[in-house]
Amino acid sequence: MIRSPLTLAALSLTLAACSPSNPQQQVSRALTDGVILPIYSAWSEADRQLASSAQAFCSDQQSLVDARQAFASAQSAWAAIQPVAIGPLSEGNLAWQVQFWPDKKNLVARQVEALLNSKPALTSADLDKSSVVVQGLTAYEYLLFDSAIDLNNAEQKARYCPLLIAVGEHQQTLSANVLINWQSKDGMAAQLKDFPNARYAEAPEAVADLLRTQVSAIDGLKKKLGTPMGRQTKGQPQPYQAEAWRSKASLANLAASLASAERIWLGAQQDGIQALLGSQHDELKARINAAYSDTRQRLADAKRPLGELLSDEDGRSELTALYESLNTLHRLHESELAKTLGIQLGFNAHDGD
Repeated sequence: MIRSPLTLAALSLTLAACSPSNPQQQVSRALTDGVILPIYSAWSEADRQLASSAQAFCSDQQSLVDARQAFASAQSAWAAIQPVAIGPLSEGNLAWQVQFWPDKKNLVARQVEALLNSKPALTSADLDKSSVVVQGLTAYEYLLFDSAIDLNNAEQKARYCPLLIAVGEHQQTLSANVLINWQSKDGMAAQLKDFPNARYAEAPEAVADLLRTQVSAIDGLKKKLGTPMGRQTKGQPQPYQAEAWRSKASLANLAASLASAERIWLGAQQDGIQALLGSQHDELKARINAAYSDTRQRLADAKRPLGELLSDEDGRSELTALYESLNTLHRLHESELAKTLGIQLGFNAHDGD
């Protein structure tokens, strides 16, 4: 079939309109479809299974061991969200509804008990009107893992199950709504792929937002490790200030978050942030890759929970080396990578911590 020059020209224009016009748009699109949406989908699915688990456990159709495993999966999926918590999760107080940390005054335990004392037949509607302190995974963890609660005891199980079910439903609804927002016609995914839009005038703004979120998340990992290490309390360890100290999953959560950050850097098919660096920046690429590898390996090599590592000198030395590794990774992103890409990071949510 022979096409006229006019037809070929029109076809070329159409293809050009459908193709990303610059490397920043290519990276933003690739990360949205190949990394970010799968992470949000996994989070929503983990919360769906968490809600199902709560119902099954409370109807004596699931063991406490299996209920705890469902929680661990949901907690890990939430940790993976941190380096991509842009858009809906950065607005309002949605993130607080998923996780309340740091809990410096044991508010979770106190408010859970107060809520159940006032509403022993708690409903999901009651929970929706309650404090974010009792709506999220931190409260769920308290119910499943706190040493003062024995869910193998029928009386205690009857007391705490209404809240367990309500939190599971709350998390399922919240994560499903966030995913719907991402996938809607003019939602977050669309805004990261086609420009201009209501959020970003051009692709470099979207890439800057992705890097800014990632840098803030890595800095947040330093805080989650440094706080229980006592870096803010003159070296006095604070094991009960660790994230997920009851379930002993603090380091596992760090590993899940780190894995997502590395996926943003690499991309699903080597099409992540690193693809924006030309061959003249191969040395910087190599140092960032090495920093991810070092931190990842240190987390994998940690054979004891964070609380146990804090209890002796060898463990504290191991954690100090891990913290310094995270710090190197953070500085490479915050200073060298951002500068090389010409990105101004601005205010960090963890500044001043």
